[in-house]
Amino acid sequence: MKKEIIISGFGGQGVLSMGKILAYSGLMEDKEVTWMPAYGPEQRGGTANVTVIVSDDKISSPILSTYDVAIVLNQPSLEKFEPKLKPGGILIYDGYGIINPPTRKDITVYRIDAMDKAAEMKNAKIFNMIVLGGFLKVCPIISNDGIEKALKKTLPERHHGLIPLNMQALEEGGKIIKQM
Repeated sequence: MKKEIIISGFGGQGVLSMGKILAYSGLMEDKEVTWMPAYGPEQRGGTANVTVIVSDDKISSPILSTYDVAIVLNQPSLEKFEPKLKPGGILIYDGYGIINPPTRKDITVYRIDAMDKAAEMKNAKIFNMIVLGGFLKVCPIISNDGIEKALKKTLPERHHGLIPLNMQALEEGGKIIKQM
């Protein structure tokens, strides 16, 4: 198993955190991983993306020009990364951030209304965990146990009380993702 993933959106949406949690989860499950963030000089509001590779075998290079999976959280990200998906790939988008939906017919497209679910759960900070839960539902490369271990590793100890909420958000994401 090897998945080459791009996660992209605006700074402040938890894009880099989502990639970091995914990468740490892979490490917790003894997989080979790479995590390569890219962002503009603006921290909030600028574009941000992260490339994550999770594999059972050694990874030759973290640099990719095409992807198996694209998780896009805004229109500029969709326009940039939809063409870079491999035929047969998976595209996941948040319905809130996309005006013109994906058009390719040679990929599988999923919509997740994570922003709406985060508002319903009264916590905007769990948006990225909802998206991650949707991704893991359609592409189960990491277990929930691996995610929980990664959260314990990546979150400061003072925030460990938020892990159950994050795990609930992960489950909710799996329930609301829909193939288009």
